[in-house]
Amino acid sequence: MKLQGLLSRVRYMTALAFATLAGVQTVHAQQEVQYSQYMFNMLAVNPAYAGSRDVLSMTGLYRQQWVNIDGAPTTQSFTIDMPIKKEKVGIGLQVYNDQIGAFKNTGAYLSYAYRVKVSQKTTLSMGVQGGVTNLTGNLIGVQRTLSGTDADPAFAGNISKWLPNAGVGLYLSNDRGYIGISCPSLIQNRLKDGEATKSNDSVARQERHYFLMLGFVLPLGRSLALKPSILAKATRDAAAFDFNLNLWIKDRIAIGGSWRTNNKDFKSPFANTNGDAAIGMLEIQATDQFRLGYAYDFMLNGLRGKQGGSHEVMLRYEFGYRKAKILTPRYF
Repeated sequence: MKLQGLLSRVRYMTALAFATLAGVQTVHAQQEVQYSQYMFNMLAVNPAYAGSRDVLSMTGLYRQQWVNIDGAPTTQSFTIDMPIKKEKVGIGLQVYNDQIGAFKNTGAYLSYAYRVKVSQKTTLSMGVQGGVTNLTGNLIGVQRTLSGTDADPAFAGNISKWLPNAGVGLYLSNDRGYIGISCPSLIQNRLKDGEATKSNDSVARQERHYFLMLGFVLPLGRSLALKPSILAKATRDAAAFDFNLNLWIKDRIAIGGSWRTNNKDFKSPFANTNGDAAIGMLEIQATDQFRLGYAYDFMLNGLRGKQGGSHEVMLRYEFGYRKAKILTPRYF
């Protein structure tokens, strides 16, 4: 029974990986890496964010999703960005490794952002990025039955593809808020060989993902600040929404929570009353340069009770805090 259960999990995760990578309409899958602490890792979703913190900033993130499910997604990412040319330009680099089941995505992207002052405290940033992702799939190593003797042509060979891509974004910010829109991957690369047929009018490919981000700060006296934010994610046939609220205490500790929901056909985010996940967060600004963040996802969908939640850890280190000017934006 244990072996059969294990194989069932492997088949489920492999099928889920196929669906996610294919992006077919019947599954409404999203292919971009998912982060709970997106508000502290926005270079991963918007190239226009590069240089927006006005200092050299480095962020590392590790995510373990759906603990206790074999083949569940795991993600490691690293970003570094900084302003140059008297802070009129921002440059950045992100590298990541994302694995689900038998599939692995490893990529590296360079970002360039041109920054224009539209008022004394507000900056409009226009960004582009370019890079490549290596997609690999160890299909031959997947055991699909107890005997292991079945002959499925879909598992006859492994997958290895290089997928070049480019993205664009806009980011408007000041020391009290921000709004941005982006499409990190414009090129719809094919993920497997084959042509569309009458019975299957689409082939597996990378889907364009569109992101809309919004956040602001509400001061609550000298020692408290409330920071709500929203992240909307959409493809041609699916949408997801993250609603977040963080309470900052003396600019050193933040306690917050998020509610995530996924919906088909761009329906209202409130159409799915149970949501997809409830998320708890803790951020600690240990020094002016070092920040530690942790997020825990409690699933509200069909996986509830079948896994042990998701964990995400973030580390950030920044240079340049000894500059005379105040860091802007200080919360974003």
